[in-house]
Amino acid sequence: MKKIAVLALQGAFIEHEEMIKSLGDVEVFEIRKKEDWQQHKDGLIIPGGESTTMIKLLHELDLLNDIQTAISNGLPVFGTCAGLILLAKNVVGESGVQRIATMDIEVVRNAYGRQLGSFETNVKMKYVSDSFLMTFIRAPYIKSVGKDVEVLAEVDGHIVAAKQANQLVTSFHPELGNDASIHAYFLEQMVK
Repeated sequence: MKKIAVLALQGAFIEHEEMIKSLGDVEVFEIRKKEDWQQHKDGLIIPGGESTTMIKLLHELDLLNDIQTAISNGLPVFGTCAGLILLAKNVVGESGVQRIATMDIEVVRNAYGRQLGSFETNVKMKYVSDSFLMTFIRAPYIKSVGKDVEVLAEVDGHIVAAKQANQLVTSFHPELGNDASIHAYFLEQMVK
């Protein structure tokens, strides 16, 4: 049975847990403190939420370096919205902020505006669906990718999903819908 850790410091972690559990034959547990991180895990989900708060908590709980090292050593990770920002090597207009920074992408934060700028749209996502309902809430987008990053989906010319080796990111919130196909892809194709 696969064992998936969900970073549960802040944000939409419960929705990710429910989505993963709906796929059956998988155990899910929460990472809230350093001791939780010591458990065996086959994959990690970093949810959406407030990236600045999450970074602050990762530092305070002494989890940032452990997570960064595990991902660099091949731990499969799926980051959504704020999770995408935490995994990005570069964020436009931000320098000197120590993030997990394991994925070769440059991100624009809050690219779709405030809460009122939130929207849904159906878009094709490579490997997953010809029409996936994507929910954007104050979402970032990926401005540019490194040579080893594969673009999986775009909305209005902006990259909103990508993959690099063991890392999968979306700027939207698949956990807020009813379609578990992205979580299934993560579990079946990335988590070994």
